[in-house]
Amino acid sequence: MPNIKVIIPAFNEADSIAKVIHDIPEIVSEVIVVSNNSTDATESNAKNAGATVLKEERMGYGYACLKGMDYISKQEIKPDILVFLDGDYSDFPEVLTQIVQPIIKNNIDFVIGARVKELRESGSMTPQQIFGNWLATFLMKLFFGAKFTDLGPFRAIKYEKLLALNMVDKTYGWTVEMQLKALKQKLSYVEIPVNYRNRIGVSKVSGTVKGSIMAGVKILGWIFKYSFK
Repeated sequence: MPNIKVIIPAFNEADSIAKVIHDIPEIVSEVIVVSNNSTDATESNAKNAGATVLKEERMGYGYACLKGMDYISKQEIKPDILVFLDGDYSDFPEVLTQIVQPIIKNNIDFVIGARVKELRESGSMTPQQIFGNWLATFLMKLFFGAKFTDLGPFRAIKYEKLLALNMVDKTYGWTVEMQLKALKQKLSYVEIPVNYRNRIGVSKVSGTVKGSIMAGVKILGWIFKYSFK
């Protein structure tokens, strides 16, 4: 069995984080929760649930992911597979075993949990999220011939392949940056349809007008930047 680690960026997810950690399969060697300047009990709840807890005071999804990667880079034993998962309990952590199977069995480099319409709970994605996903994946198909249908945060990637992507985005563009760079570096990839439910608490991105606009600008910015490279 490969060494699998999970990174969970979390900002004020005290009510959900323990549920997420509890449902992660035992095949995972370490769950790393990166508290992105949380002001509630996220950190203590995650620690009590058995996770390694890191703190990243600079606000931004990418900052939190990079903090987790920096922590792993200093470990003597590196993982074979790194999984990214949100801390709001909208994903179903127990299907992690399905997410990593294409990597383990078929030597695929990169897997995305696709939040397909048939498996989404009503209201779990806002209209702006649905449109944003459609537009971003349509543009990636148009410019790069990509087969992505989602920018889903539940994803797994070979650790060495992730390092080679040289991820840099600090905020909303983390997921699309990973997908664009995977295309550029010709990584093999697949999507696995996954269930998706209403999150616990209010989204810090899609739940606000500012967050939605900023995320949209950043995502489109990455796509157009890479389309001219």
